[in-house]
Amino acid sequence: MPVIRVQDAIAALTPGEVLEVTCTDPGALHDVPAWCRLNGHRILETREQDEAIVIRIEVGHGDT
Repeated sequence: MPVIRVQDAIAALTPGEVLEVTCTDPGALHDVPAWCRLNGHRILETREQDEAIVIRIEVGHGDT
């Protein structure tokens, strides 16, 4: 589910903007970066904060 939410959020952004994603699904640590690589976006940061996972993404020019 995090990948679908990221995809929807990025569709509303323009290249160069940064999206910060906070989720609790441990699969997001693998799934979101893989989706970003395939779609031309860049992971700026991945960290664990309390019980959550935070991923910062720079929107690229790829398919959204």
